[in-house]
Amino acid sequence: RFNRKFNYPYVFLNDEPFSDEFQSAMSSMTKAKIKFGLVPQSMWSVPSHVNETVMNQQLADYASRNIMYGGSLSYRHMCRFNSGFFYRHPLLDEYDYYWRVEPGVSFYCDLDYDPFKFMRENGKEYGFTITLKEIPETIPSLWEHTLKFAHEHELNTTLLRFFGDPYGGYNLCHYWSNFEIASLNLWRDEKYQAYFDYLDKTGNFFYERWGDAIIHSLATGLFLNKSQVHFFNDIGYKHDNFAHCVDDGIFGKCMCPENTVNFDNMWGSCLGLWKNYAEQGQQWDFRANGDQILETGQVLNRVPFAKS
Repeated sequence: RFNRKFNYPYVFLNDEPFSDEFQSAMSSMTKAKIKFGLVPQSMWSVPSHVNETVMNQQLADYASRNIMYGGSLSYRHMCRFNSGFFYRHPLLDEYDYYWRVEPGVSFYCDLDYDPFKFMRENGKEYGFTITLKEIPETIPSLWEHTLKFAHEHELNTTLLRFFGDPYGGYNLCHYWSNFEIASLNLWRDEKYQAYFDYLDKTGNFFYERWGDAIIHSLATGLFLNKSQVHFFNDIGYKHDNFAHCVDDGIFGKCMCPENTVNFDNMWGSCLGLWKNYAEQGQQWDFRANGDQILETGQVLNRVPFAKS
């Protein structure tokens, strides 16, 4: 519904070699160039700083609590890869933007314009269709680590308060990264790489169950302003039981199946909060001594975050 008009190349990546049958089937479905790549073990393995005994205990604990993908090591590899490595894969070196496509997703709209050109020409770094709440048990320490990183690097932010505030903590909102159109240079930037490296050293991609959607989302809060993030309202999309449906009439370009419920305004959606978040953002600056500075000039001192 989009790429037959533009023929952008596809890049398939997997931790195991693609079969000849799969490559043949995919190649027969498009005229666009296709690349098939193998994810190296260095990008899909347990790093040496992770205690595997503790990790296995944590996997068992998460599984016993029936937390989604809680006992899955492969899921953790995937989340860590998508958080800190996919943009460093050699097959992506020549590209500046990407559109992530997952197995089993549905698209409900014809798209007649080029979203990559739209992003570039309008100063957009990240684009989403669905924003929702995370399962809190998967990320018990992520917010605190993110704030500690912000203090250590004395970051000035205007978008982070979409995701939380100094009083109530993290509100669990994030962009659902199984759909994202974004700049690869956003992740290649040394600021983001420092954030990923800091998080990775905690081992909590494995001890907890941190997802790449949360990492990408909080990174936009740390490093971007709202004008650099785009809600693709005109791309109807569904993954699992969550869908963004567009009703543009019987002569429009979108058609959601009648049995597909639009998640935009349902409980658990953060889209209303996104739409109401001020375009200029809200100041939330961090200092190494533990100070947090808000737009009113108010200074909050958070001693536990002070750099020792």
